[in-house]
Amino acid sequence: MKTLFTKLALGAAALVVAAGGALAQDFPDRPIGVSVSYGAGGATDFQARIVTMAAGNEDLLGQPIYIINKPGAGGRVGWNWFASEADKDGYTLAAYNIPHFIAQSIKGGVQYSADSFEPIANWGEDPAVVVVGNDSDFNSMEDFIAFAKENPGRLTTSGAGLFVGHHIAALQIENACDCKLAYIPTKGGGAAAMKAVIAGDVLAGINNLSDAFRAREAGNVKILGVADLKRNEEFLPDVPTLMEAGLDVHNSSVNYRGIMAPAGTPPQVIEVLAAKVPEMFKHKRVAQRMKAGGSPMNIMTREEVQKMWAERQEYLSELLQGL
Repeated sequence: MKTLFTKLALGAAALVVAAGGALAQDFPDRPIGVSVSYGAGGATDFQARIVTMAAGNEDLLGQPIYIINKPGAGGRVGWNWFASEADKDGYTLAAYNIPHFIAQSIKGGVQYSADSFEPIANWGEDPAVVVVGNDSDFNSMEDFIAFAKENPGRLTTSGAGLFVGHHIAALQIENACDCKLAYIPTKGGGAAAMKAVIAGDVLAGINNLSDAFRAREAGNVKILGVADLKRNEEFLPDVPTLMEAGLDVHNSSVNYRGIMAPAGTPPQVIEVLAAKVPEMFKHKRVAQRMKAGGSPMNIMTREEVQKMWAERQEYLSELLQGL
């Protein structure tokens, strides 16, 4: 015979299951916000606005997505807020950047780690590139390296922050060429870092391929090298990898971008988002706009992102210790 306590426990469990089912069935019933930890106009903001443009379609989420910019400290401001203050109901999500937030959590001084977030899906894979102004005397990575070796600490190089992909690429370049750059993290993310190159405030910059592609199309910069395992045949087939330039710099600075929820978000909500968001990224209009903006895509499911996060966590822990 079941005790009164057992009956009450079973009843409570049934209510939880029923409530979870109802939550999943009704979600979402209002617009969803996505926090971007960088300023308006940079690659993450630019791409987030494109990949979410079809969210309101009835066969997708059926509700629009709006962007919330929370820039500062290379992403730390926005991700600290998201990990500690964001509502855990599925209506406040965030864009993630890997290796950025993982590298920052490894180095410390932040309120988040990979355990603070629940990945939903990945939309992009954007390698770091070395750029210079269009009137620069540097026409190749060989020119860049020769100046860095001859002038230790004088090759001013902008980037979006500390321990973001740009900074990791800079550290790898220094290690590979046994030289010293003057890496300057800018306020405002990749857009501000690119403006510093175009304005001549720095001699060079390390930025995202997508930002650099648009700047080169406008006639503002030259792209000297790509920090990846192979050339980007779709957007920059003429630009060599840093390995081709003789530098042992691989793809650890490649910027993966996607959407995540705060840890503690109901599993039923996570399931809905994990099913719908990758399909949103695959929409035809999204693909067209991303290609036009020079933004490489790599759509991954929640399970694939979980695996990628774990691999990057292990790899970056070793890499940053060595650098």
